[in-house]
Amino acid sequence: MRVLVTGGKGFLGAWIIRRLSARGFDVRVLDRVDDRGLVGVIAGGEAASRVDWRCGDIASTETTLAAADGCDAIVHLAGVLTPDCAADPVRGAQINLIGTLNVFEAARAHRVDRLIYASSAGVFGPHDGATPSPHSHYGAFKLACEGSARAYFNDHRLSSVGFRPYIVYGPGRETGLTAGPTLACRAAARGEDYTIGYSGRAGLVFVDDVAAAYEAALLRAPDGAHVFNINGASATNDDVISAIRRIVPDARLACRGPALSTPEALADDNLGAVLPGLPRTKLADGVERTIDFYRRDF
Repeated sequence: MRVLVTGGKGFLGAWIIRRLSARGFDVRVLDRVDDRGLVGVIAGGEAASRVDWRCGDIASTETTLAAADGCDAIVHLAGVLTPDCAADPVRGAQINLIGTLNVFEAARAHRVDRLIYASSAGVFGPHDGATPSPHSHYGAFKLACEGSARAYFNDHRLSSVGFRPYIVYGPGRETGLTAGPTLACRAAARGEDYTIGYSGRAGLVFVDDVAAAYEAALLRAPDGAHVFNINGASATNDDVISAIRRIVPDARLACRGPALSTPEALADDNLGAVLPGLPRTKLADGVERTIDFYRRDF
């Protein structure tokens, strides 16, 4: 199987490529630049060297169509995060929404019947983890992508699976507002000071659990236009710091800042029924694995 991974140079892309490579799948990446550094660290240098890397903009229909040619499946991760969408909503829509439409069009043109894409907990407002009501351009674009996925199934019988992971943490997560738990682990491993810049309770999902969900959806290819929440372990940043200090007792960490504009927890859905047996890493275990990674890296 040849799998196109859009946005493959990023944190989640590297972990998904690790799993796909371990299965012996051929991986093609579409990203703006050929930067295999994180893929090499997470998936290994040999896996990174085997990737068929295509450089281009997901907002270009022609580029996306060409990248999908000859592929059996697509994992669509390319996008920009909340701050970038807030700073330039038009460009955010071109990448996050138009880019996703380009991926669906490419899948339709090349008869690709396995399409897994990244949605977000950002589709929810701050108080309701069951009914989408985004308070950001980023969340609004992601919700529109979900609606378009349903339209592609209704109009063309093109099946897809979208995932809304809550805060994803683990080795390599170093950008974005909610990178705080990972950066706190890195700081503890390196003996540095760090303050997590937001507050409140949220679900924390270890990155390899998310990668495993993408892998399972890719292998099972359920019929229909599905969207699933991935809640993870409910925790505050004080809980994160406590978990870190059980491993690094003298870690110099703090947390302060505004609460996230998302709910404390997402509604449970039927993910386990459609994709049974997915891993659920405990916070303590995920924190330990992340600290171990940065101790080796340092």
